[in-house]
Amino acid sequence: MRTFTTLFAVAVLVLAVLLCPGCKKRQTIPPVGPGGEIIEPLEGFDGIVLSDAPPIFDFQEPENTEVFQDIHFDFDRSEVRAVDRPILEGIAEYLQANSDVYLLIEGHCDERGTNEYNLALGEKRSLSTREFLAGLGVAAQRIVTITLGEEDPIDLGHTQEAWAKNRRAHFKVAVKGAEGAE
Repeated sequence: MRTFTTLFAVAVLVLAVLLCPGCKKRQTIPPVGPGGEIIEPLEGFDGIVLSDAPPIFDFQEPENTEVFQDIHFDFDRSEVRAVDRPILEGIAEYLQANSDVYLLIEGHCDERGTNEYNLALGEKRSLSTREFLAGLGVAAQRIVTITLGEEDPIDLGHTQEAWAKNRRAHFKVAVKGAEGAE
């Protein structure tokens, strides 16, 4: 009887450990602006979606590939690099001149790291890109962000060069009032 009680107690303890894992509190890294200063979060911004987010759109690859070029990130970083700032300035100018265009920013990572880590890093990359564009005067409500982590790599290689290509923010657009927009 004593063995049965001991085995039962161990089984309950194992189940409790497996079914009730503790959650580590997420650390938030503040976005950095064009001059290296920390950007304060936008009013009403909860870290993922704005309460007054745009309606659902059918985001597509942009036709204007000269303006909407991917930007890239350093390994394990989410700050916008100085070399990519002119690309974002061009995107901001385009969006300011075309008020009916909404932007989707996809955050991508290379294959290294866990899925969870890469999803979080991809989110940070898309959010820092969004904050940068908002700092240039683009209405934040016109920008939707998602993370794809290591999914959908642009280069399937397993080299430093391939990984550098995959650490990116990719842009898609939708036009308000166009077919597919609700």
